[in-house]
Amino acid sequence: MGRPVTLFTGQWADLPLQDLCKKARDFGYDGLELACWGDHFEVDKALSDDGYCQRKRDLLDKHDLKLFAISNHLVGQAVLDNIDARHKSILPPYVWGDGNPAKVGERAAEEMKNTARAAQKLGVSVVNGFTGSSIWHLLYDFPPTPKSMIEDGFKLLAERWNPILDVFQECGVKFALEVHPTEIAFDIYSAERALQALDRREEFGFNFDPSHLIWQGVDPVEFIRAFPDRIYHVHMKDAKVTLNGKSGILASHLSFGDARRGWDFRSVGRGGVRFEEIIRALNAAGYPGDSPLSVEWEDSGMDREAGAAEAAQFCKNIDFRPSGRAFDAAFGD
Repeated sequence: MGRPVTLFTGQWADLPLQDLCKKARDFGYDGLELACWGDHFEVDKALSDDGYCQRKRDLLDKHDLKLFAISNHLVGQAVLDNIDARHKSILPPYVWGDGNPAKVGERAAEEMKNTARAAQKLGVSVVNGFTGSSIWHLLYDFPPTPKSMIEDGFKLLAERWNPILDVFQECGVKFALEVHPTEIAFDIYSAERALQALDRREEFGFNFDPSHLIWQGVDPVEFIRAFPDRIYHVHMKDAKVTLNGKSGILASHLSFGDARRGWDFRSVGRGGVRFEEIIRALNAAGYPGDSPLSVEWEDSGMDREAGAAEAAQFCKNIDFRPSGRAFDAAFGD
């Protein structure tokens, strides 16, 4: 029997959770990964209403859906980012407030602490999300970037996230950063540096998502091998590099879904990710057999309901448990 396959609800936040639960079960999912936006899971209500978390659990139970994690990517992004007008569209009004950048960052940090408290109340042990980054804009290293500016970015990670992670520790909850462009960690080397900046504290690990690595030229399997004990959650998402001599991997300021882009996300199994190798690497790393494979469905060129149903079955077909014995054990002493 394979791992449970769940659906991340972030791309479905236009639907009430009650409607999505029915659809997810019909698609073939074993559970959901609840996004902290839309009406799927609201941190403020979880802490202010004693019955809120139980009602969410009851709704999931009604549809025979399991729950392993919640995700607060959008607020986490504002903790380290250089705040600008774009953030208003992704943040709850009470976090955005008057839009003063310093105050937005402070409120975002408090909301991430509250997310840990809400997760504890809900009975889940993993919160997936983003950290943001104050130094992402320095990526190209021109004008020439003093090393001290990069060092300051990782110092800021420690300064702002250690107090958040202290609350995660108190609540018995882990934070799983989705390693991703625009975050403080976006590949193997930056992920290692983030761990070092946080003194490798156990509350901080990764939500492994191969789709964000493959188009950069990073082998997702090597990421698993680099951090076998830090894979706290897994996203199943695909991407396809479509370079044609006209565009590059920086995507030419073209929106997702534009055929001129040099890469784009694809439905699971329809891109360039070698998912069988990922399952083998997860098995070797000890990713538990009862931990989820969570589909984050993004494909601008495909109907999402057809794609989500296909993705659920794909994940169930591709997953397998490691062997408990060597294939030639019968010939041993």
